[in-house]
Amino acid sequence: MNMPVFSEAEHEIDKLMGLHPKGFDLSLSRIRRLLEALGNPHLRMPPVIHVAGTNGKGSVTAFCRAILEAGGLGVHVHTSPHLVRWHERYRLGRKGGRGELVDDVVFADALRRVAQANDGQAITVFEILTAVTFILFSEYPADVAIIEVGLGGRFDATNVIEHPAVSVVMPISLDHQSYLGDHVELIAAEKAGIMKRGCPVVIGHQEHEEARDVLIATAERLGCPMSVFGQDFLAYEEQGRLIYQDEFGLSDLPLPRLPGRHQYANAAAAIRAVKAAGFDVTEAMAEKAMTSVEWPGRLQRLVAGALMPHTPDGAEIWIDGGHNPGAGEVIAEAMAGFEERQPRPLYLITGMINTKDPVGYFHAFAGLAQEVFTVPIRGTDAALDPVALAQAASDAGLQASPMSSVAESLEAIRNRLAAGEAAPRILIGGSLYLVGNVLADNGTPPK
Repeated sequence: MNMPVFSEAEHEIDKLMGLHPKGFDLSLSRIRRLLEALGNPHLRMPPVIHVAGTNGKGSVTAFCRAILEAGGLGVHVHTSPHLVRWHERYRLGRKGGRGELVDDVVFADALRRVAQANDGQAITVFEILTAVTFILFSEYPADVAIIEVGLGGRFDATNVIEHPAVSVVMPISLDHQSYLGDHVELIAAEKAGIMKRGCPVVIGHQEHEEARDVLIATAERLGCPMSVFGQDFLAYEEQGRLIYQDEFGLSDLPLPRLPGRHQYANAAAAIRAVKAAGFDVTEAMAEKAMTSVEWPGRLQRLVAGALMPHTPDGAEIWIDGGHNPGAGEVIAEAMAGFEERQPRPLYLITGMINTKDPVGYFHAFAGLAQEVFTVPIRGTDAALDPVALAQAASDAGLQASPMSSVAESLEAIRNRLAAGEAAPRILIGGSLYLVGNVLADNGTPPK
């Protein structure tokens, strides 16, 4: 058996794991102490687009990056979590071109400097990685930095940013209840914590009126110039095109490359956020962004790789890391849209971790999916047992079978197909950890 090959940076992260405090409270005190020891690099970054939300924050980050790069700007991007390698969290901007994932030597050097400044004190791995973000983004020149919140907002380690060019809050639903609260109003209040007095705010499409009200009230209290989806800007499909509209006018754009109707609102929030941050968005920039945007692991289609020999002939394979009921709803809607255009039997291959609501996730697929195959996940101690996950799918009204792997599930689907039956559509997801496993096993990690 081949042992995994770890990069220099991954060895550094492994050494830092032991500093992670047990049973800690979300707090900004540790990251502030560390940044002070590093000379406060977070105060020397380019203008920041700061993004929070339960769902959609990764997509809006990807759209913002695509728009800005289409204008020839250098764009730093911080996202979390990663799918296969830690390096995916940091994309360093390059003037006039596409940014690139951080080089291993550069990443490892930043990690060592952060570890030295921390001097062995208790600190979370995410706080270490956030300090690395600030070092990299302050030392490498770029026109703008897009920084995605890790968890919540108010006490997230990224929330030491004092004067964001714009704070963006995307759709809010129930997730991480043990940290953020068990009502959408409480979660909205935590996410709204990234808003800073007098700094622009963009509020993306909100399914829950209670969450929207909390976000608006917070922005008003802080005197933030505010743009709200459906009120100040909107987007919709018309004759196979995306129509974006705000008080500055109307844009007739190609439909986004990212599939699913939910991406229309995400694209609109990104256009508005880039404008609110003080950048011009030309029609040409927006057009190019809609056709060039990419976001690995989110309704991404697999067309080649090591898993293909296990796959039924002619099957469509999609992967998506959405893992809560809100994500289940938008992914199921996208699958229903695919079914409308080209009918195929839908099968799910699902793995989830024990902090999620599997029944709520599966409910969205009742009446849509033929069967669910539940699988284990590598790389986390929090993975739900496939037998328990299959029971959750059954409780949501779906036929479900536990399996030992994704490959075994693909072969089981192949064996289920009757002669002459249409090639299936297969959705692999329920966890970003599982999507990372799939990309690694398939030999197609994000670049």
